[in-house]
Amino acid sequence: MAIEWSKTALGIELGSTRIKAVLVDEKNVPLASGDHEWENRYENGIWTYSQEDILQGLQSAYQSLKQSVREKYGVTLRTMGAIGISAMMHGYLVFDKEDNLLVPFRTWRNNNAEEAARLLTEEFSYPIPARWSIAHLYQAILKNEAHVKDIAFQTTLEGYVHYLLTGEKVIGIGEASGMFPVDPKMKGYRADLIEKFDELVAPYHLPFALKDILPEILLAGEAAGRLTKEGAALLDPEGDLEEGILLAPPEGDAGTGMVATNAVRPGTGNVSAGTSIFAMIVLEKELSKVYPEIDLVTTPMGDLVGMVHCNNCTSDLNAWVGMFGEFASLLGVSLSKAKLFDLLYFTAEKGEKDCGGLLSYNYVSNENITRVEEGRPLFVRTSEGKFNLANVMRANLYASMATLKLGCDIMLRKEGVKVERVMGHGGLFKTERVGQSFLAAALNAPVTVMETAGEGGAWGMAVLANFLLSGEKDLATYLDTQVFAGQKGVTIHPDPEDVQGFDDYAKRYEAGLPIVREAVSCLKEKKEC
Repeated sequence: MAIEWSKTALGIELGSTRIKAVLVDEKNVPLASGDHEWENRYENGIWTYSQEDILQGLQSAYQSLKQSVREKYGVTLRTMGAIGISAMMHGYLVFDKEDNLLVPFRTWRNNNAEEAARLLTEEFSYPIPARWSIAHLYQAILKNEAHVKDIAFQTTLEGYVHYLLTGEKVIGIGEASGMFPVDPKMKGYRADLIEKFDELVAPYHLPFALKDILPEILLAGEAAGRLTKEGAALLDPEGDLEEGILLAPPEGDAGTGMVATNAVRPGTGNVSAGTSIFAMIVLEKELSKVYPEIDLVTTPMGDLVGMVHCNNCTSDLNAWVGMFGEFASLLGVSLSKAKLFDLLYFTAEKGEKDCGGLLSYNYVSNENITRVEEGRPLFVRTSEGKFNLANVMRANLYASMATLKLGCDIMLRKEGVKVERVMGHGGLFKTERVGQSFLAAALNAPVTVMETAGEGGAWGMAVLANFLLSGEKDLATYLDTQVFAGQKGVTIHPDPEDVQGFDDYAKRYEAGLPIVREAVSCLKEKKEC
């Protein structure tokens, strides 16, 4: 058995609402999985997870996997061929020379670094979003935060967990490209921009140079250290896990999403849709200019990617579905969550192509692309709007990807970027056909969902761990021949009427954005319009 022969790979991904662990065999077939649900906290104006949350969640997900292995195969999980750690991208984790966390973890969800992001974008002539690690660092410098003078190491969530397990201060190039701009040709941080940043902050007399506090960049397929005795005890407090296991470079959820959808070649793209939604399109050449709506990141092999990242996707949609579930309970009807979602999603297909004039804004948190500073979920309609269940659900589903469409239209329509296929994965696609067909309409491109789409980024990270073990050099070829060959998927082509309907909805959506911004201004504590 593969589990007993160490012919397995383990992928762990720390997502926004769930930490998932997936164990696969040498052919990347899932053998067992485990998970742990968690939620970020809003404390002192910052979205964060505590160190205790991170460690307990990591251990809980692993123990859940271990129990699954024991129940399915009657063995105790003690070792595997390789491990890979992934997590939500970006954010701010800084430590002193004794490895003490200097300030609470600032996640990608925070927008408190917008001033720094704007200044760096202008200085670098390169898009620097507010959620990027370098923006958080520069904002802390601009604000003269006391902790900055003590920084010895900066990383992201998966880089932190990887360090705890191996003692290695490294990061995969895909995640590195969301910390600081990288050079796709040189496969490293942009040296010219490193120098420019150091010059920019010289008046603050910092005791470090930027290159000295950033993690070392590694490419997919390169060894990133081994599990230490302390790391094994941290991951498995029961003491069964053995030290010495090889680890792959830690990657962000964008990179594992590309792997999980076989979208690492130029001309391919993928959309990950869960708590947040983002599109990744692998570019054949650089864009003609800087667009604040588009991040420039890379694949796990360092190829340039145009990324449109939206903070909000399914949270508000889930709240609407939950409310209808409460109503069903009042009627004495017991429905599983999956059945409830299916019923409401399929009902949305019966709605009018433009949602009958209804509008939904799903902004549970801020949204940088549309310049909405705080979360204000809204449902808007005129008196002539056709307010019925099908249109309401269709409007909510459209809202989950409307901001993404605004950003992607810049690449696909203004820049003329060609994309042969878009692969979809994440919770939005669990109900067959509906979310997939609406996304095809939003992007006016074919959208494919593979059988493995439900496995998500943890599975993608396990694949990267297996890629390390394989000794192969080209990730795209490995995915084509060793992972996705013969796999079944469903492709939906855009319906012209749906495309026109979504375009009409998007025009109203964009025109109505001042309503949301005004709600942010008006609906504040102890403040009246």
